[in-house]
Amino acid sequence: MSINLLIVDDQEEILSGLQLAFKKTDYQILTASTGEQAVNLLNNEPVDVVISDLQMDGLDGMGVLRHALSLNPAPAVMILTAHGTIENAVEALKEGAFDYLTKPVNVKELRLLVEKAARHQSLLRENEALRQQIDKRFGIEGMVGETGEMTRIYDQIRLIAPTKANVLILGESGTGKEVLAKAIHQASPRARKPFVAVHCAALPENLLESELFGHERGAFTGAVARRQGRFELANGGTIFLDEIGEIPLSMQVKLLRVLEAREIQRVGGTDNIKVDVRILTATNRELAEEVTEGRFREDLYYRLNVVAVTLPPLRARRGDIPLLVRHFLSELAKENGREVPGISKEALEVLQAYHWPGNVRELRNIMENTFVFLHGNMIEPDNLPGTLTRRRSGSKVGSPVESAPAGNGSDESITLPLGLPLEEVETEYLKKTLEDCDGNRTKAAEVLKISRRTLQRRIKELGLEG
Repeated sequence: MSINLLIVDDQEEILSGLQLAFKKTDYQILTASTGEQAVNLLNNEPVDVVISDLQMDGLDGMGVLRHALSLNPAPAVMILTAHGTIENAVEALKEGAFDYLTKPVNVKELRLLVEKAARHQSLLRENEALRQQIDKRFGIEGMVGETGEMTRIYDQIRLIAPTKANVLILGESGTGKEVLAKAIHQASPRARKPFVAVHCAALPENLLESELFGHERGAFTGAVARRQGRFELANGGTIFLDEIGEIPLSMQVKLLRVLEAREIQRVGGTDNIKVDVRILTATNRELAEEVTEGRFREDLYYRLNVVAVTLPPLRARRGDIPLLVRHFLSELAKENGREVPGISKEALEVLQAYHWPGNVRELRNIMENTFVFLHGNMIEPDNLPGTLTRRRSGSKVGSPVESAPAGNGSDESITLPLGLPLEEVETEYLKKTLEDCDGNRTKAAEVLKISRRTLQRRIKELGLEG
């Protein structure tokens, strides 16, 4: 590993001896004969590990240590001390020194200690790189948009994230409520703890309680073992309850108890289990109306709605569409091992003119569909689904449209009427391609110029298994 090592000592013979001890290593050696020289080097050179004498005229080893630890990233600092000053070395450890050695120095021991410090620094760098990747994917930087609407959202996230306040995220389906919840979590002090998402509308009422709070063995038929619920799994972190407006009143009472007592009880159990969880919720319903109609508890509504953030629909931030398109195309290209295609100004105009009832989720699906069937490296209006281009071209709903030949180069085309939902068009195209490839999915993926993994996922999502 490439390590920059700084050796600091005001005695020339000791400095030379330490430098000689690392002569046959791969380390890049820097030396300083005063604390002031060491500080200057630390300010101007990347340093991973520092070996510093404790007692020096002028700025001593403690001064070098404190300055080194103030840097970002901070190097690992080892202190060299005489036998009579062990107490000072212990004080250096309390202030953050990596370790210390007493003089005269055992060279073998010193080399091992520096190697250990170098590995420690390397691990810290890897962890920081991973954290930055996570922040980019799920932090504010991972959200896409620069219009005024999104700028306001970013400002809200920065204010909300450091607090413990419950957050209610509002917005139409497909606007990215879970992405926003992850961004709040990632920008919070709980970022290194779990983020657990629960899609309440997808769970039947008889399973929802067990899913949220867990169950004991024998609590019901099929409960063959104790199981932790989502609240326990999220302990110390954040739980995101999507479509909170869908949960029944009976479950609302139990959720209110969790909010008030910060404890849960497993189904079939009697023990109260303390949980430290921040609760983020989302809905596309008007919860205030649900309260008025008696379908949502007023006390729970006010508990959840401590802070509300409303995500705008895509049609209200059309200026972000080019950014989103390029973001999705980059993701798809990376996933499928292909070059990122370009997109023409005319195609972007078509996308920006569409009303986007399905919001960002619909845009992402349409870009994946376009990417799958794209021949060449440039997306033009004709490559976009008919639902987007019909108004522009003046085509009448119900007129026939032919797709490109599928599969192995057969001249046979698929003729479909305009007006079919995009999912049906894709279903028919994939079925025809698989037929032409005799059911060979690897070959079909090659023909469609997508990864086999993407093909498998779409086959499953479109119900073409079997």
